Amino acid sequence: MTYSQAKDPDTVMVAATAVDSDTVPEGRSLGEHDAIDRLPLSIIPLETPVLKRARLVKNMQLEGVVEVFQGEGMGSGQLHPDQLMKYCQWEDPKNHPDLRTIRRLAALNSYDVYSLRIEFRRLKIPIDDHAALRLSDSKVADLTRYMKTFTEPLIQQVYGGNNSEVYDFDQLISMFKRPNKAEALRNLRRIAEKLQIELIEVPQFLEDYGDVFLSLAYYKEHLDDLVPRISAFLESTTELQRNFQLRNDPRFMNSCEFLEERLSNVITSITGRFESFNRHTADMWCNLTAESFRKVRNLITAHHVTVGGVLCGLSVKMRLWDARFGRMREGAAVLSRAEFIMSEMRQGIEKIEQIEASAPKIYDYN
Repeated sequence: MTYSQAKDPDTVMVAATAVDSDTVPEGRSLGEHDAIDRLPLSIIPLETPVLKRARLVKNMQLEGVVEVFQGEGMGSGQLHPDQLMKYCQWEDPKNHPDLRTIRRLAALNSYDVYSLRIEFRRLKIPIDDHAALRLSDSKVADLTRYMKTFTEPLIQQVYGGNNSEVYDFDQLISMFKRPNKAEALRNLRRIAEKLQIELIEVPQFLEDYGDVFLSLAYYKEHLDDLVPRISAFLESTTELQRNFQLRNDPRFMNSCEFLEERLSNVITSITGRFESFNRHTADMWCNLTAESFRKVRNLITAHHVTVGGVLCGLSVKMRLWDARFGRMREGAAVLSRAEFIMSEMRQGIEKIEQIEASAPKIYDYN
């Protein structure tokens, strides 16, 4: 859809910077299974056909908006949920069920698949295509290096670290379903006894284990990507504070101080959460029982919504900063960068901080 084809062009807001390089697809495009800040409405049971071609995205203010078109050279055509009443030309716009659904989805803090699984259940939104709430095969492959942290203890538990034929978790699950070695089968029986489950239930345990820790790997990859970008951004603010004009601007200096404090606190807090996840996982394998796995699984999944929300907000901020100023040489567009920091970068940071502060408390257990 181009700008001229919009039913109510006056309500369409075209962002100066495109969200990404692909156009809005009929269905879920490659990689959108993996997005943390985009939700294709094609997977949502909506009555309005035109909305099935759109998607929800997070804007710079971290609001959920409906992106009706997007592409290189045309920007991003975005509508706030209430603007859909005119755009879709509903007969009873204020009470249309699609509007109620989109308002609820727009209020979510993240659109990653793990958060959505929880939020869809809470909102009672049925999804027929369960594959839409799984990471793509390419993303799973990308996360292999992160998954090793969680799969190597499992391989050690079953094979004693002496099996050179197992290279990835899928292969491990496949071998567990059809164990062809007497030693492996004995170890599988031992795991079943420790977990207090039947041998036939072990493959399901392994799949649950894989999914839980794949979610952790997914979030950790986002965190590892964000930390150096946030550091580079804060270095940019430090460099700008040396400018004679800006260092005498109290609004700019306060904004820089505000962002440095808030971003540092959030990164420190969420990094500490991941360290706790790792400690509890290591403890689980020291004393593997059905109860210890249940506790670790519940611990991690209880944090999906807040971890996803924090990483989504930070990702949006850093991506749009990088898109606008990432390739700019030092000293260039000083006033433009300063204004962007005082307005776009500062807006919504309190929300990210509040999401992080709302995370469930992590308590050690024996």
